[in-house]
Amino acid sequence: MAKQKKGVSKPNPKQTATTQTFINIDDIFDDVILMKDHSAVTVIEVGAVNFWLLSAEEQTSMIYTYGSLLNSLSFPVQIVIVSKMMNISSYLEFLKAKIAENKEDAIKQRLESYKEFISTIVKKNTVLEKRFFFAIPFNPLELGAVGVGAGHLGKEYLVSRAKTSLYPKRDHLMRLLTKVGLKPTVLQKQELTLLFYNMYNPLSTGRQLAPVDSYTDVVLTSG
Repeated sequence: MAKQKKGVSKPNPKQTATTQTFINIDDIFDDVILMKDHSAVTVIEVGAVNFWLLSAEEQTSMIYTYGSLLNSLSFPVQIVIVSKMMNISSYLEFLKAKIAENKEDAIKQRLESYKEFISTIVKKNTVLEKRFFFAIPFNPLELGAVGVGAGHLGKEYLVSRAKTSLYPKRDHLMRLLTKVGLKPTVLQKQELTLLFYNMYNPLSTGRQLAPVDSYTDVVLTSG
């Protein structure tokens, strides 16, 4: 029977992988996301339309107009739909405040009934929030031979050239979306950071963040 050597312990393997290793985002400048492969992307969020409230003629017109929009694009886009459990706690707190400040018993009773109705729906059904995005990409190869091995160009230069390429495409797409009857919004640094924070932290259920520029370090807490 082999004896175990005393005083000898196996060294623990060094753990070098971090969460950031698995995230392809390098940095965010204004409304442009710079990726680790030196590509970039700008994101447009589009407000939803209750399609079923439209008349048959309006539905047909929107479908054909939207199809024409996609067929008219001369650059690639990615359409992203994000579904997430809706956090209505703030809305319920808003209703509680309205009930407390209202002095008419009849209105208070109706607000209380409405609050209970909303709470019951949420308990029995999963209420999902759907958000719709258009992502427009930029590839450093668009710069020609200079874009090969773009890491040496520097972040500021890459972002500047990405904006020159992306902004005309972004503005063109926003005009087309407006013609369809949709409401496009370009996401800025704060909105983009919050979007990806909630995507990578699905249990956050819509947590809000302080202004991004106010963060100076990364702090990990248990739980």
